[in-house]
Amino acid sequence: MKTVVVIPARLASTRLPNKVLLDLDGKSVIQRVYEQALKAKRIDAVYIATDSVEVQKHCQNFTQRVVMTSQSHESGTDRVAQTVEKLEADIVINVQGDEPFIEPQLIDDLVEAFDENEVMVSAMHRLHSVEELKNPNVVKVTVDKNYHALYFSRSIIPHHRDDWESLLHHHSTIPWALKFYRHLGIYGYRKEFLMHYTQMDSSYLECLEKLEQLRVLENGYKIKMVETSYQSIGIDTLEDYQKALRWLQG
Repeated sequence: MKTVVVIPARLASTRLPNKVLLDLDGKSVIQRVYEQALKAKRIDAVYIATDSVEVQKHCQNFTQRVVMTSQSHESGTDRVAQTVEKLEADIVINVQGDEPFIEPQLIDDLVEAFDENEVMVSAMHRLHSVEELKNPNVVKVTVDKNYHALYFSRSIIPHHRDDWESLLHHHSTIPWALKFYRHLGIYGYRKEFLMHYTQMDSSYLECLEKLEQLRVLENGYKIKMVETSYQSIGIDTLEDYQKALRWLQG
């Protein structure tokens, strides 16, 4: 079974333009993502997918596995699909280009989660902060007993009917008896399913929540969720970038 990682990287970020090229203690954000992904043990290759000549030229300083893709793609998933269309691959792992501290073991865990029945996998970690729980930019997920996703939402799910006001207004930390999970934006696909997925029409819930993965659930497919203790440090804002710099510099 051949497994490849694809890192979609574009310059046109709304909240933090050119973020993939920002310097993080001597290396760009995208270089750190690439080098972290290379450390995974269950993969065969890592590719960077971009629509920017500037990103392409920068990445060619540390790898030749850079694929130029169409500028018309509406999502990173479409960019990943174009990248692997002509590659020999069974499993494709989509790692976000703004995750410079992605844990290699998490990539391996996603690969390991594929059995003969799974077509798509992703990851989640348990939420502890009520502030994060209330934040609509923190995507929540609920799962069934087999760890297949039931729903993803920017709202708080599940709703705790009996003690909701107390949880939201009188706690800063979520009581241990209550389980809430944050979805992490890393995905694994069987290649044939990825190609099918990108041909599906956008779905109602996907457009409502602005969460692409809901298209999969609305079309009757399952997403296997891997629970991890990994805490994502994605770089979406200037504050995220400054936090990452402080973390690197001790």
